[in-house]
Amino acid sequence: MTADTVIQEKELISLVPHKGKMFLLSRVRAYNTEERTLTAEYDITPDCMFYDRKIDGIPSWVCFEFMAQSISALSGIAGRARGEKPKLGFILSVSNMSICAPVLKAGTTAVIQISEDCAVDMVFTFACAVFLDDKQIAAAKLTVMDTTDVSLIENR
Repeated sequence: MTADTVIQEKELISLVPHKGKMFLLSRVRAYNTEERTLTAEYDITPDCMFYDRKIDGIPSWVCFEFMAQSISALSGIAGRARGEKPKLGFILSVSNMSICAPVLKAGTTAVIQISEDCAVDMVFTFACAVFLDDKQIAAAKLTVMDTTDVSLIENR
């Protein structure tokens, strides 16, 4: 299924397990649940829990969390189409992480793009990138596991 309309924050927050200040997506601009791709945005403001007034922005390592939450949003959108509640996602690995900007300044919008590369059972690998002003500032491969069964990690 492909998005016909933008999913705004108010609706989006019901699709992911992240809540409150830890919720770091402003909107989903586009998605395709069959191709397993998604483009999201986050507006950088002083309200962000990672905002540092000394640098008037957020540290760029937060791009990792944008990527993870975008994957969670795609999972939530696909799950909603099947009548499922949002699943928990566990990051199993991060590889090839590169960041070329130290700060994401307040007043800018980060654009996050994710695309699934591989899926085996409940484990998925995504190619992820973050852009500011159409310039890629971060990229990584994230391997995650979707589950509704928290006991998979509780007894470890």
